[in-house]
Amino acid sequence: MQLFYNSTINDTQTSFVFDKEESKHIIKVLRKKEGNILHVTNGLGFIFTTEITIALDNKCTVKIISFTKQDAPKFHLHLAVAPTKMNERYEWFLEKATEIGVQEITPIICEHSERKVIKTDRFQKILESAMKQSLHYFLPKLNEPITLKDFLKKEHSGQKFVAHCEETDKKSLKNELMTYEDVTILIGPEGDFSVKEIQQSIDANFIPVSLGTTRLRTETAAVVACHSVVFINED
Repeated sequence: MQLFYNSTINDTQTSFVFDKEESKHIIKVLRKKEGNILHVTNGLGFIFTTEITIALDNKCTVKIISFTKQDAPKFHLHLAVAPTKMNERYEWFLEKATEIGVQEITPIICEHSERKVIKTDRFQKILESAMKQSLHYFLPKLNEPITLKDFLKKEHSGQKFVAHCEETDKKSLKNELMTYEDVTILIGPEGDFSVKEIQQSIDANFIPVSLGTTRLRTETAAVVACHSVVFINED
């Protein structure tokens, strides 16, 4: 099944018009015609079955035939991950975490961060594309970048972990995770969190954890953490 995304479609509508860019893609690139069926999600758990009624490349119009709503996950996974020096590596993490099933992502700026200016427009498009490709009906929430210090001041429900590489007392993430619990996990930059940042996280009730016996890149650590949480919550 090919999945399309639009944030504005909802269950009160009987018809819907795609914007010019998406209309051109549907009609010119995919060569869809009147009467063809399209499956559309709004990223909020809904999947709409629609039929093209007007096949114009600047105004593709569909009528909504039916819709269903997927149950929301029984847990909320929030990954707070420091941006990588190379954007492509962070984009890889965004894509894979979306495919696996993350619900929320926050880029955090740390003392050792080499990249401190983040443009989230492209990141948002990557999340949308990954959601469609993996046939997810919930679009992860992408927050604006924030310093770790300010992130720690916010309220975070459920289990809270900080993954770091310092040779200190740490627990194994896989042994600490509980099913159907909200989870927030901090992942640091290439240079890791500073000792001061680790202590600040602990003071904010984040449990220091290890993701395994090897040293992982930032984006790899984030994907491993994501998979660990989703895996234990599989029915």
